[in-house]
Amino acid sequence: MVLSQEVFFPLTVFYDGSCPVCSREIAHYRALNRVGRLHFVDISAPSFDAGGWALDRTVLFKAMHAQDAAGHLYLGVEAFRALWLGLPGLRYRRLSQLLGLPGLHLLAVLGYRVFARVRHWF
Repeated sequence: MVLSQEVFFPLTVFYDGSCPVCSREIAHYRALNRVGRLHFVDISAPSFDAGGWALDRTVLFKAMHAQDAAGHLYLGVEAFRALWLGLPGLRYRRLSQLLGLPGLHLLAVLGYRVFARVRHWF
């Protein structure tokens, strides 16, 4: 499954900083983001204003979101696929493509839905 449109960078990634698993993964991506194609926003920070982004805070906490420079919004697995396209090297780009394959895409979407609900238990 191909991303529904081209991803325009910079990409803003909205993540739950109160989730230890999420924070650890985002720290990994931050370290790889040497060219600044990705901008990370912690939605659990007291200063975060979802309305300033025209987004719903409750919905943001249900799954990772990303928004590209053209205003396209990516949710869950698609947010990860868009994020990985912004990282250097082929490894993440290929992972993004791999998760676009129909069977794997469905498994990833179903797996992420479960993970997103129980992530705070890890």
